[in-house]
Amino acid sequence: MPPPCCDVDYDRMFDARSARRELTEYRRSGPTGSTWRLIDAIKVAGIEGASVLDIGGGVGVVGFELLAAGADRLTDVDAARAYVAVARHEARRRGVADRATFHHGDFVALADGIEPADIVTLDRVVCCYGDWAALVDRSVARARRLYGLVYPNDRWWTRVGIWIGNQTLRFTGQSYRGFVHPERAIDERIRARGFERRSHHRGWLWQTAVYQRVLPSGESAVPR
Repeated sequence: MPPPCCDVDYDRMFDARSARRELTEYRRSGPTGSTWRLIDAIKVAGIEGASVLDIGGGVGVVGFELLAAGADRLTDVDAARAYVAVARHEARRRGVADRATFHHGDFVALADGIEPADIVTLDRVVCCYGDWAALVDRSVARARRLYGLVYPNDRWWTRVGIWIGNQTLRFTGQSYRGFVHPERAIDERIRARGFERRSHHRGWLWQTAVYQRVLPSGESAVPR
């Protein structure tokens, strides 16, 4: 089985230097690419007054954009200490610190202590976690209304690219690895938890999907 979060040194891979660089890019250009598509698709679905849980929130791009667009509260969880620190500082700079809560750690391990939210997002997070089923199960269970994620296309060229990247990481002594998980199984698992897909965009490397809950929380689309 691939390693869970806490067996991986995320702090070494996602350090203070990379966090500062990403924040600088965000301040200069705003959200781009698949991140922009995720934010836009969620805004179209309606977010006024909503609570947001952003898993693997990084420097806070998705969360800050949704707060600015009308969401009421943000809970941000990230496995890298430097990114949590940068996001918390940016929340103060933007004047939204009183509406944002930050947690450091493995979301799968922390999930029982994290309150459900109207909207749950995972922007390029599934690809960073070995046990995708646990991550999807625990995160989708926290979504009251919308569940949005960006993850790699399950295609041969994506798998080759990730494999090459992982060899480089292994050579440099990094414990972090990237993953291309089975997209059909991911989709089926989300739908089985009472959601249907309301939007989907497939790029060359990344796909962006937003799901909406159609069954009450706790009910499953799979007969027991």
